[in-house]
Amino acid sequence: MSKAELGVAEGSLNDVWGWTDSQTGKEYALVGLSSGTGFVDISDPEAPWLVGTLPTQTLQSSWRDIKVYRDHALVVSEASGHGIQVFDLTQLRNVTVKPVTFSPTAVYTGVGSSHNIFVNEESGFAYAVGSRGGDLANCGPGLHIVDVRTPEQPTFAGCFAHAGTGRAGSGYSHDVQCVIYDGPDTDHTGREICFGSNETAISIADVTDKQAPFAISLATYPISQNTYVHQGWLTEDHRYFLQNDELDERNGLVSLTTTRIWDVADLDAPFLLTTYEGPSGAIDHNLYVLGSWVYMANYQSGLRVVDLTDILNPREIAFFDTFPSSDAAGFSGAWSTYPYFASGSVLISSIGEGLFVVRPPLNKTNVDDEDPNGPAASLNIFPNPFADVALAALRLSEPDEIRATVYDILGRRVIEVGPIRLPQGVTRGIPIDAAGLPAGRYVLRVSGSSTILTRLITVVK
Repeated sequence: MSKAELGVAEGSLNDVWGWTDSQTGKEYALVGLSSGTGFVDISDPEAPWLVGTLPTQTLQSSWRDIKVYRDHALVVSEASGHGIQVFDLTQLRNVTVKPVTFSPTAVYTGVGSSHNIFVNEESGFAYAVGSRGGDLANCGPGLHIVDVRTPEQPTFAGCFAHAGTGRAGSGYSHDVQCVIYDGPDTDHTGREICFGSNETAISIADVTDKQAPFAISLATYPISQNTYVHQGWLTEDHRYFLQNDELDERNGLVSLTTTRIWDVADLDAPFLLTTYEGPSGAIDHNLYVLGSWVYMANYQSGLRVVDLTDILNPREIAFFDTFPSSDAAGFSGAWSTYPYFASGSVLISSIGEGLFVVRPPLNKTNVDDEDPNGPAASLNIFPNPFADVALAALRLSEPDEIRATVYDILGRRVIEVGPIRLPQGVTRGIPIDAAGLPAGRYVLRVSGSSTILTRLITVVK
């Protein structure tokens, strides 16, 4: 969808996020625009349509960010005095005359402008970062923590700034991901841990007690390569943190798009494990992990999908270039991406071009599905949809030890079976017990040393 189709006469696109209506199953793109937020029905990905827009709260801005909690969008902007807009997304269900100009359901004024926002859907707390002004400006530019467990009534919960980080040493966070920790460092299991991208360093902090959060550690790399720690995301097992630097390509410190992969198995002592270099010198901007894949919005080189199965040797497996005229280190092209729809549709917001809906080849393996040296690998689900238990009928093109993992629409592991050693060429049924899952669409991923097969499954109740 072009800017014109999104109702943008002037200005550009920025962030993008997604929402799936649990009642209707419809998928929506939530698109950041200079003038506000656009809501696009992408249930038919070949015929998306603009349902309506939520105008900016104060001024137009090239920076806007959107996350979702319990069927509500939370929107921030660097526009002065914008605050956090809360919008009840269920209003999109019954729109017949399009597009509609909506009003916010609520506005939180504890912050004025914010660069970004993250919502930990497990805890019900939102984290505005890079904030200035507002009724509670004493938080500064670090984490401004908001209780959104009742989305229509957001309330202030606390602050955290990691001393000495940020260009001004103020604890400025440019982006953050917060999780209920379930990784290898058992000292922190069950705690709410935030990984902040703080311009000069990665901040790791415990925010379990919102009134008394504390720093755990910093992750830094040589200043000769460190120009702007911009954004990052954890792998599903909370073992690794993938981080981009927005200016190292621009400033000529690296020749190719460089993603840093940190080993955070010990949260008190993270270290740089390896780096991944892309095929061009474009700037990396936002990245998100789903299973063993990382989806990178790399400005002028577009969306790049990289397989992390071998964490020491990541490899690109798919791409879609929204700015094909150049792969230079410039601030044009793909701003962000959203890969968490159960349908497999992936969103790309491209600054001057518009909204793209793409679908990577989810059903390929690390080897060719049509292996000329043996029987083809295959995966089928019986029945599908199902209520309680289904069989994953799996045949391998070579012997392998495999795991079967089910992910929800947010990319969280909800079922894991294995490891199971299977022979070549024999179909085996692996039971997938979904009795404890709510109704909805999920992704089943079967993976081994030489096999990756993915299928969409639907649980009904």
